[in-house]
Amino acid sequence: MRGTCGPLNRFIRYRLRMRRKQRLWRAFRKSRELRFVQNNLSHIRPDDVLLVCTLRNERIRLPYFMSYYRKLGVSHFLFIDNDSDDGSREYLTGQQDVTLWHTTASYKKARFGVHWVNWIARKHCHGHWTLTVDPDEFFIFPFSDTRPVKALTDWLDSSGRRSFPAMLIDMYPKGRIDAQPYREGQNPFEIAQWFDSGNYMVSKNEDYGNLWIQGGPRARVFFHEDPYNAPSLNKIPLVKWHRSYTYVQSTHMLLPRGLNAVFDTEGGEMAAGALLHAKFLDTFVEKTQEELRRREHYAGSREYLAYNSRLSEDPDLWCNWSEKYINWRQLEILGLMSKGNWA
Repeated sequence: MRGTCGPLNRFIRYRLRMRRKQRLWRAFRKSRELRFVQNNLSHIRPDDVLLVCTLRNERIRLPYFMSYYRKLGVSHFLFIDNDSDDGSREYLTGQQDVTLWHTTASYKKARFGVHWVNWIARKHCHGHWTLTVDPDEFFIFPFSDTRPVKALTDWLDSSGRRSFPAMLIDMYPKGRIDAQPYREGQNPFEIAQWFDSGNYMVSKNEDYGNLWIQGGPRARVFFHEDPYNAPSLNKIPLVKWHRSYTYVQSTHMLLPRGLNAVFDTEGGEMAAGALLHAKFLDTFVEKTQEELRRREHYAGSREYLAYNSRLSEDPDLWCNWSEKYINWRQLEILGLMSKGNWA
C-alpha cells in the first residue's frame, strides 16, 4: 500500500500545481478586460485589511455594505463592476477608500468572476489580509461584536494561519420574500432575521482537502428534489494573500491546497466564522429575472432556474425549525462557527 499511495500523492500534487499555474495564467489574460474607473491604490498602507468584491447592479445594497465593512475594520475596497447600469459605478466613484475597475466582458467566461478576482488579488493584495465577498455577504467572526477584524488577523498571524473559513448562512424573512420592501442603507437583517439551525450535509473534497457543505433553505425549498445540486455553503473568504495563490471555484477552495486546511483533523476545533447571506429580500425576484436573461451563471444558470420555478408559488422559506438570529455566540452554540482556542 505504501508504494501505491506515494506516487498517487505526488501525481495529485503535480496536477494541482499545474492547475494553479494555469489559473494564474488565465487571470493574467483576463486582466486585459479590466479598466480603471478610479485608482486610489496609493492610499493602501502595508497593514491594511483589504476587501475584493465583484458586482453588477447592486446600488441599493452598497450604502449598508460599505458602512458594515468600514465598521468591521476594512481599510480599502477593490471593486470590479461588471457593467452595472443602476448607478452602482457612479455611487462608488469619489469614495477615497475605493479603487474601482469596470468590465463589459462575460462573467461566465471569466470563470464567474474568479479570474478577475485572482488578478486583482495577485497584483494588489500581496502581503495583505484580504476579504473576498459578494455584496450580499456579511462576514462575522468570534468576538466581531466587540473586536475589529484586525484583532482576528493579528491572532491568525501569531498562530501561523494563512486562511480563515466561514460557512455561508442563508438568512430569510418570515413570510413571503417580497412582503417587506428593502430600503437603501437599511440593515438587511432587520428583514431577513431567520436561518436554518440544522439541515446541512458535509463531505470532504479529497483532491483539494476542503469541506463541502450544502443544505439550508435553498436545499430545503429550491432543491428539495435534488439536494446534492444545491449551492455550496463552504467558503474561505479571508486570506493572507500571496501573489502565488489562486481561488479555484468562487471562494469555496484555493490553491495551494494547504490553504484549505481550515478544520482540525485531530479531534480539536479550529476557529471559524460565518457569512450571513442577505440574498432573500424583495430585490431577489428582480435579480432572478435579470440573471435568467443574462445566463452568465454556473451550469446554465441552474441555480436561478430553480429559484424561478418556485418563486411563482410565492414560497415562504420559514419553517417550524427556523431559528431567529441573535449573535455569533448563538451560531457557535449551534456548531455553525467556532472561536476555537482564540480567547
